[in-house]
Amino acid sequence: MIDPRADIHPSAEIDPSAQVGPFSVIGANVRIGANTWVGPHVVIQGPTDIGRDNRIFQFASVGEAPQDLSYRGEPTRLVIGDRNVIRESVTISRGTEKGHGETVIGHDNLIMAYVHIAHDCIIGDGIVFSNAASLAGHVEVGDHCTLGGFTLVHQFCRIGAHAFTSMGSALNRDLPPYCLASGNYARLIGINKVGLRRKDFSEECIHALHRAFADILRAGGDRKGRLAQLLAETEFAEVRHVLEFVQNSPRGVLRAGRD
Repeated sequence: MIDPRADIHPSAEIDPSAQVGPFSVIGANVRIGANTWVGPHVVIQGPTDIGRDNRIFQFASVGEAPQDLSYRGEPTRLVIGDRNVIRESVTISRGTEKGHGETVIGHDNLIMAYVHIAHDCIIGDGIVFSNAASLAGHVEVGDHCTLGGFTLVHQFCRIGAHAFTSMGSALNRDLPPYCLASGNYARLIGINKVGLRRKDFSEECIHALHRAFADILRAGGDRKGRLAQLLAETEFAEVRHVLEFVQNSPRGVLRAGRD
């Protein structure tokens, strides 16, 4: 299952059911789980742990040293879960010591060609990264998000669950859960209604999220007071999630409206 033309470091641990294509390089301290397929011309450096049933396509660079001037060769890690698809020319870096020491990718993600995921990012489950989306260091992305092609995300930003960015968006602040963002710099333009309906969210929940968006994110004035009031009144866990995300955002959330 390992092509004889692949270069495998003696310390690499590869499950017998995994496959490695020709001319791929598997470095020291790399672990590859069951039924994972590594195509030709892939480079995986360690320490990196890769789960089961992943598919990694040609020319991907996975687990390479972080692009950070303070990095001095510390033994940081990359952890990748199960059933991820990592397409051509994707780059994913390990963590840094000044961060939390590891980059983490969850399960069931589609990471399209030319995506870059930098050091110390934390990626959830079921996310679609469209072509050439790029995350700077220390970015957090919640479950079931969709990042449009060429989306750019500033370091230390957070993107909440079920959020959506349009093509070419540039995020310099946090994007709350369930919201849509577009533009450079990106602005909030509403609730991700289409995505939520596809995930079988109730119309009552979507309407409550829309009202919270209008009351908290679009309106001016006393946001802090309205946050406290809505937190006390809402019956939807999803609305509470949005309100707590906004309340606890260290960078602040994106502004609402269009350029």
